[in-house]
Amino acid sequence: MKLQKAAVVLACISIVIGIGSTSGPVRNMLQQISPQGGSATAWKGEPGIAKDKLRMTIEAKAAELKTSPVNAVLDRVWKAVPGYNGLEVDVEASYRKSLELSPQAGNPSYVYKQIPPEKSLNDLGAQPIYRGNPAKPMVSLMINVAWGNEYIVPMLDVLDEEKVKVTFFLDGSWLSKNTVLAEEMLKRGHELENHAYTHPKMSTLSRSRAALEIDKTRKLLKKLGVTNTWFAPPSGDYDQETVEVAHELGLKTVLWTLDTVDWRKPSPESLVTKISTKAEPGFLILMHPTSSSSQALKGMIRGIKAKGLTLGTVSQTLSEERVLPSNVE
Repeated sequence: MKLQKAAVVLACISIVIGIGSTSGPVRNMLQQISPQGGSATAWKGEPGIAKDKLRMTIEAKAAELKTSPVNAVLDRVWKAVPGYNGLEVDVEASYRKSLELSPQAGNPSYVYKQIPPEKSLNDLGAQPIYRGNPAKPMVSLMINVAWGNEYIVPMLDVLDEEKVKVTFFLDGSWLSKNTVLAEEMLKRGHELENHAYTHPKMSTLSRSRAALEIDKTRKLLKKLGVTNTWFAPPSGDYDQETVEVAHELGLKTVLWTLDTVDWRKPSPESLVTKISTKAEPGFLILMHPTSSSSQALKGMIRGIKAKGLTLGTVSQTLSEERVLPSNVE
């Protein structure tokens, strides 16, 4: 028995010596199997595991956050309502960005992409528009201008202070006499659009006269370098022929969701309360350069922002683009 034990001990010693002298692939293999010799090499596989976990985390988040797009629709009350883009995580872009920013820790950083709806406003044909998509947390101040010059620059100053851009719908006869003021609006980054030429009741006009009213102002805007997109009928008066004439000239007819009725000279305080209370996602808010609106403008803007709504131009509010948080790419 003693001799057998001695033989076993000698055999074990021989194996250990053999491992120590082994080189090349065999030694590497033995080291990887060995609990002691393989400890440093085993960690080499972990970056690959971490990357796999990172991708799985991003893919799981992508499935959780995916939001489907909303099609434009023809509503019985609101007429043409624009669609709204969907949103999803761009898995490959997010994976690459995460590796670039945090290659060791593998912390996910997300990149998003917007998914357009299948049906847009253009697919709805010649239809009036009263509001943006109710899922879009943005509203627009649409300011119709045919008079009230003394209040325009003070309102522009407030808009600058609050970092808000609006859409001015200009009466053509006003524009022909007030090019400098219109250029100041443009200079400050606002959108200029069409409010006909002589502030007529559009529904009472012949087709040719309606076309003349819209086209004459469109050409004046073009001289300022503006590509006209929207037409706001004076006093909100229109018929289907008006909408079709504007459509033939490449313009969409837009009205409003909420009216300040500022021409009745309400108190600025009542205007602030009205707009702050009633403004909702997708609303187009009608106003004019009046004393009431000029004094209420800052309060209205701040009341809208306090509801978590963003203010944009009519084009921005009626677009399909999503309003994204500042930390989203």
